[in-house]
Amino acid sequence: MWCYVLLFAMVWAIGWLLRDRQKISRFSNKHVFITGCDTGFGNLLAKRLSRKGFQVLAGCLTQAGADDLQKACPTGLKCTLLDVTSQESINKAVEWVKSEVGDRGLYGLVNNAGIANPIGPTEWMTIQDYKRVMDVNAFGTIAVSLSFLSLIKKAQGRIINMASILGRISANGGGYCVSKYAVEAFSDSLRRDMQHFGVRVCIIEPGFFKTAVTNLDSIERSLQLLWDQMPPETKMTYGDKYFQQYLKVQRLIMNFICDADISKVPKCIEHALQARYPRTRYSPGWDAKLVWLPASYMPAFITDAVLAFVLPKPKHSIH
Repeated sequence: MWCYVLLFAMVWAIGWLLRDRQKISRFSNKHVFITGCDTGFGNLLAKRLSRKGFQVLAGCLTQAGADDLQKACPTGLKCTLLDVTSQESINKAVEWVKSEVGDRGLYGLVNNAGIANPIGPTEWMTIQDYKRVMDVNAFGTIAVSLSFLSLIKKAQGRIINMASILGRISANGGGYCVSKYAVEAFSDSLRRDMQHFGVRVCIIEPGFFKTAVTNLDSIERSLQLLWDQMPPETKMTYGDKYFQQYLKVQRLIMNFICDADISKVPKCIEHALQARYPRTRYSPGWDAKLVWLPASYMPAFITDAVLAFVLPKPKHSIH
């Protein structure tokens, strides 16, 4: 009996690997629009796709970011300014992309733009803190996707949305995890709706990488600002020692877990664009595969206990 099970598993694994390695050919006539190309994953992806022969259309938040990227890739890549929180800016980008792709439509849309801060204990946040992150990560992804859908459908193309492994398990407070859960849900519903039109929707769930999102100085400045603006009565329940210990935990996590090889993420996006049968989800990073993904399948009481052990306790904790 077990021999048959093992044989079936081996045949299935070999079949999956062979299917996963099948690629489409000829990229020179395929246009890909990427958001958030000033730095990080989007910037590196734009450069890599340009070298592979794709026609890259890069959306940058700043003129300086666009100029730097254009200098790095003088051919096979064009830049435009894009603020994903502004529908007017998105509409201008759509018209620009239409003029570039013509009747072929848009083969690939990569929703990469995102921010993380502020993160921290939930009680430290205001509703505006949540809205700021949600506007970029969640509503920005949704707005851009909806605006480009007709062009993607015309090319029977692909939409690749940047979520996070923290869209599987909420490890901290603030809008980041909430927004990435939203990206996961939106992408799942979009994939099911678009399959009727030959459009593929893929989700990228990176672990922790050394990018602007995980920059320690930025995180500590954000936490200090939250702490300074907190009402005195709330601050008393946590205590100054809690704040210092919380900063220490963030330093430990970022220094120990963060992967310096950010190319692992663009490589997954490249596979999603090049593969004949792209995967539904990609989880680049050792911590995503070995820590966060397994933790997301564990009972809540186990993950709660582990996180409670790692994070400091407030001064007036009842436990």
